[in-house]
Amino acid sequence: MVADELDVKGVEALAVDVGDSLMPWVSMSHVGAANDSLHFWEASYLGESYGLCVMASLVPVEIDEIVPPQQRAAKLLCDKISMNFLTLDNMLANKSVISNKIQRLNINNKEIPNTLWAKLILERLSKTDCIKRGWILVGYPKTREQAIALQEIGIAPEHVVILDAPDTVLIERNLGKRIDMTTGEIYHTTFNWPASSKIQSRLIKPNGITEEETAKELLEYRRVSHGILNSYSKKYHIVNADQPCVDVFSQVLSHVQSRYRSNAPYTPRIILHGPPGSGRSLQASLIAEKYKIVNVSCGQILKEAVAAETRFGEAIKPYVESRQPVPDVMVIKCMSQRLCKLDCSTQGWVIHGFPQDMNQAGMFKDAGISPNRVFFLDVPDDAVIERLTLRLLDPVTGERYHSIYKPAPTSEVYNRCKISPKDSEENVQNALEVYHASVKDLEQFYNPVIHVNADQDPYTVFEYIESHVVKPLSKHTNVFA
Repeated sequence: MVADELDVKGVEALAVDVGDSLMPWVSMSHVGAANDSLHFWEASYLGESYGLCVMASLVPVEIDEIVPPQQRAAKLLCDKISMNFLTLDNMLANKSVISNKIQRLNINNKEIPNTLWAKLILERLSKTDCIKRGWILVGYPKTREQAIALQEIGIAPEHVVILDAPDTVLIERNLGKRIDMTTGEIYHTTFNWPASSKIQSRLIKPNGITEEETAKELLEYRRVSHGILNSYSKKYHIVNADQPCVDVFSQVLSHVQSRYRSNAPYTPRIILHGPPGSGRSLQASLIAEKYKIVNVSCGQILKEAVAAETRFGEAIKPYVESRQPVPDVMVIKCMSQRLCKLDCSTQGWVIHGFPQDMNQAGMFKDAGISPNRVFFLDVPDDAVIERLTLRLLDPVTGERYHSIYKPAPTSEVYNRCKISPKDSEENVQNALEVYHASVKDLEQFYNPVIHVNADQDPYTVFEYIESHVVKPLSKHTNVFA
């Protein structure tokens, strides 16, 4: 799904940097062998975001000796927007099946398939820190084929910012480049000459920066850049890089942080509130089935953690087995881990049964998880009592019945049916009191919310919910900020 309404506190971006000479906004000494072209975009495969997932990627096509200044540029954005700094090298340093395969191909001087690089990048982006904080990647893609490989695996842009300057300016910048071989720092004879004579004595002129060689690399960049730009033809924004670095960086940052809006479907992040017996779980399953999003049940996740016998599962096992409330801190940790997985980030999610009170809602927000639709299923208390206290369970088949809405098919089945202790009228009344104690505060916390009359046919309820799921949010409302 493609984001239709991004309300980000940071930035989701990918940058395609061909060469290094278009980065004066980082350092006036950063002049390169080829024309830089930084493409920043908000990645739609993370869906609509309100500060949950901030990501970025800075990618040069021609690296050569210019990696340090490019890394400084990327780190500048990382520091400004609080993202993870990634390069192909540090991703390869994280041992995995994919990275080991790439390293073996590299050692044997064999060509590394574009799809393999894309899988390596996606593997790193699937980590919780990248999903929650975002990332800046340096060094990829270099060609249209590589850009297409990223798109095919689900990494697609929303915003593209291109820094450009005349070739004469780029050649001039490149000719003055000097490298400190001890530290790897790059200086410039005009724009960034070191004051220390000791550093000056260590500087050397890198290979491949003559006027003829630079012009050749610029020609190659102009040839391949069209292929990359065509991959994002409707999404790029050009910034003139032949101006003071502060102005360039300000324009880039402003554009990348701007909200992107379109009429395309967004990635749903839905919370269903309602009293017990309001049909939250049924509506969640219908929404998940219709829109192929992840149905997240707080209780089910806790039970799965216990069944998996993980350290976390062992910690919450006494609470689950004794039917006591699991501490909020543990619940938030479990829910956050589930919602940060790639399927939830790419497909969206619907939650029912959580949060139950203001404390949980506040901790949920602090964990960086915000919904973009909150529904309250309204059912009168009398109807809730009727729905729950008349529920029946067949212990033989596991089938559920209701004395009014779904009677047992035969008297034999009816006679063996049982009523769960939690469905006694006293327990239902207690559950309603707990719900009503926090419902007004939750409505105010998530304002604006969508109220649904759930005291009617469940498919009529679903149709009403669906009409609001597909309806774009107000462009003037910062929901759940």
